[in-house]
Amino acid sequence: MSVEASENSLINLAGDTWRLLKLVERILTKLDAGDAQRYIGQLRYFKQQIESNLETAGFKLVNVEGQPFEAGTAASAINIGDFAAEDELLVDQMLEPIIMGVDGIRKQGTVKLRKVIA
Repeated sequence: MSVEASENSLINLAGDTWRLLKLVERILTKLDAGDAQRYIGQLRYFKQQIESNLETAGFKLVNVEGQPFEAGTAASAINIGDFAAEDELLVDQMLEPIIMGVDGIRKQGTVKLRKVIA
């Protein structure tokens, strides 16, 4: 297997793992506080391990939730057509993470936007 194929596999695995972490976080919000608390620490540890191992390999997951969405953001918006060009937009939800490598963006993210209400 080539280095490029190995890196692409790691990038895909990182994206899949990120989505699984988001799913588990949503599931934990449905549990009562006592039950959820037992698992939150384990989930946080797992997330730190994933991020640490990716960093060792030269990759980083980037989450832009809550940040302004502008031209040049390394993510495509699934609902961009719902807004006018002059609307001020924020990233409401990350659906897929941005994955950065030492050479720049390795995988563009996918986001859902919302309009800033003044």
